[in-house]
Formats: sequence, structure tokens, C-alpha cells
Amino acid sequence: MKRFFDLVLGTILLLIASPILIVFSALIYAQDRHNPFYMPKRVGKGEKDFTMFKLRSMIINADKTGVDSTANNDNRITRVGALVRKFKLDELTQLINVVLGDMSLVGPRPNVSRETVLYTKVEKRLLSVRPGITDLSSIVFSDEGSILDGSADPDLDYNQLIRPGKGKLGLFYIDNRSLLLDLRILYLTAVAIVNKRAALDGVVAILRSLNAPEELVEIAKREKPLVPSAPPGALNIVTDRNSIPN
Repeated sequence: MKRFFDLVLGTILLLIASPILIVFSALIYAQDRHNPFYMPKRVGKGEKDFTMFKLRSMIINADKTGVDSTANNDNRITRVGALVRKFKLDELTQLINVVLGDMSLVGPRPNVSRETVLYTKVEKRLLSVRPGITDLSSIVFSDEGSILDGSADPDLDYNQLIRPGKGKLGLFYIDNRSLLLDLRILYLTAVAIVNKRAALDGVVAILRSLNAPEELVEIAKREKPLVPSAPPGALNIVTDRNSIPN
């Protein structure tokens, strides 16, 4: 049922989004005369790599820097790319991946292999389902770029501040996934673009209705400053991006 839902709705949304994608593809190409699409490898279900389609929001070869986490003030982001990222247009092209079956509309966000090889045993469960365009954590941490603004080490800060909550919300989704939950998440994803606070309140309502631990509810509220914490399945905070936390 989920695959049928993804295929039908994904195709419809891709057709609706096509005019926007065509316009921004032309703007990106006109900016530097390079391919408007960025097609990186990501790790999907069963730890299998797939090619993800994105509108390019950065300069050519930006990924060669080895930095995977991006702050809003990252100097690799182009002028058109800033608009693409602001309105999450780079995510719309991933509807192609949904139609192809690499991704789902809703599911844990796909990550690069440099990150997934460092997952704890508990986090590996995030790779047991198709990755999604959006999920609960996509709404809660939709301001990821702002969180990482001014960071001297965006990747380390991501692992300390965002990865723990993102992983816990992803695992909670896997344990409670349903078509109704997917519909609610898709609706709140749209709401988050215009009213982040209302979207967060919606996520909190979902978590409470599913009897989520209070820890998750507090994460979803985003009322307190983010502080370094250990990822799911680990006791220690990540201090080195190149090692698996204990």
C-alpha cells in the first residue's frame, strides 16, 4: 500500500512541480553554464547506494571539500541556490527517486556513506526502510542551516546537535509508520514552509497521540537551545567524526 501511495502521489506531485523545476533548472544553468542537477550517492534501504536527484544549489565540485553539513552562510551556496534551499526546491527533484522506487515520500532522510558507516547498531535500523523526502525530523530540524551558521566544524556540530534528535525521531517513525501518519507528516511539511511554529505544534500533537517518550516531545518543541548529546545507541557524545561513538 505504501509503495502504491508513493508511486501515485509522487507522480502527481512531480507533474505539478515540473514547471517550477524547469524554471529553476534554467536559472541555475544560466548562472554558470553548468549542469543544474546535482546527483550524489546516498545510502538507501538495506545499506544500498542510489543516485539522488537534486537541483544544484552550490558551486561546481562543492562536495570535493569533504564537508557534508551545510550552514546557511556557507560560501559554496550560489545566489540562485540560496532561493532553492530557502524554499526546499532541491527536495522536489527527489520525487524522481520516489517514482523510481529508491525513496519514499516519507521516511528517514538519506545520508552519505561517510556518515552511515559510523552509525551505531541502533541507528542502523534507519536503513531498514526506504529513505524519504521528509519525515518528523525534517520538520523539527528544517532550520538545520541556521543551526550550523558560524560553525567552525559543521559536520561535528551536526553530529552533536542534530544527529541525536534526528535519529530518535526517525526510529520512532519506523516503529509507528502508517499511511495516516505519512499524510499528517506531508501536511505539516507544507505548513513548515510558511509557519514553522504551527508545524512544530503539529509534530508535538502527533508524538503525544502516539504516546512518545517525553524526551522526544521536548526535542520536537524546539523551545530550548540545542546541546551536544549522544546519538541513539551510544553513551558518549561524538567528538570525532571519524569514529563510531560508544
